[in-house]
Amino acid sequence: MTNRLFGIALCCGLALLTASCERKVSAQANSGATPGASASTVERDFDPTNFKVDHPEQFRLATAGEYLAAPELNVTGVVSPDVSRQVPVPSLATGRIVEIDAQLGDSVKKGQLLFKVRSSDVAGAFSNYRQAVKNEQLTKAQLDRAKILYEDGAVPKSAVEVAQNAQDDNIVLLDTAREQLGLLGADPEHPTGVVGVFAPVSGTITDQEITNQSGVQALTSPNPFTISDLSHVWILCDVYENDLAQVHLNEYADIRLNAYPDKVLKGRIGNVGPILDPNIRTAKVRLEVENAGLMRLGMFVTATFHGPKREAHATVPASAILHLQDREWVYTPRGNGYFRRLEVVSGSMLPANMQEIISGIGPGAKVVSDALDLQHTVSE
Repeated sequence: MTNRLFGIALCCGLALLTASCERKVSAQANSGATPGASASTVERDFDPTNFKVDHPEQFRLATAGEYLAAPELNVTGVVSPDVSRQVPVPSLATGRIVEIDAQLGDSVKKGQLLFKVRSSDVAGAFSNYRQAVKNEQLTKAQLDRAKILYEDGAVPKSAVEVAQNAQDDNIVLLDTAREQLGLLGADPEHPTGVVGVFAPVSGTITDQEITNQSGVQALTSPNPFTISDLSHVWILCDVYENDLAQVHLNEYADIRLNAYPDKVLKGRIGNVGPILDPNIRTAKVRLEVENAGLMRLGMFVTATFHGPKREAHATVPASAILHLQDREWVYTPRGNGYFRRLEVVSGSMLPANMQEIISGIGPGAKVVSDALDLQHTVSE
């Protein structure tokens, strides 16, 4: 039994010695290979943003430069109408639409016919007007007759006074009936139950709530049409609570339209909303812009607010920035083959394929000039 145990131990020792020799031979073979011929290996640190590679010299470094610029705040916004330049066009009479002469999106001139309404209100007003005209004519004739009879001594003066009072009352009734027709948009000289509604101002029809043969109520919402003057518009932007200190009334912001990215417009800050959205912690900032015809309601824009003082920012090659998971990163060397991945916030593109870094690193920092190359090595 003892001899058997001794034999087993001897065999295990020989096996371990053989494996050790094989590892030494393999290590010697690897040590003789050139660095460029072998693939880089990555050793991860306890910090997931730190990495160590065995050939750090293959990743070229660049030194961050310095760029002086005023701090910028970029936000998104939507082109909206200037509510002070919007004019609702109500129907002056209750009835049914019998004709529509303009549509949503049309440009109209002041006094242009928009639609017609057949209304019992207008018909009733014309009936009252004709009755008032008839009564006024009758009382005028009675007054004239009473004056003649009084001059001949056939009637007393009180008869003239009664006739004069009746005439005055009917003149008031006639004026009232004529005014009522005017309020309904009808012409007293052309009696009809159909009344036309005309544009009160020039502009663009930005809202239409009627169709042919639909019914409308007088002077009630929704208004059949809304006419907007689009020569000036508003841009409503959402600015986060933490960035409100960079927004000041009456200052100007640069505006870029998604449809025309090469054109830069100017907008004046007319209002900073006093109420924050409790869900996303943003305030509405209103920019007032003169519209030369490029902007259409509902367009998305990017507004850039500029700070009052210039600040020093870093600049790096655009290839040094890694775009990963909607965030931006750069790799910085730490020595002894270690690299660290730092999150940064990039700014504007600069000449010579350089890019501004607003925060994350400063001028003079060392970064890997091709972050994507190192990222591929790390991923493998």
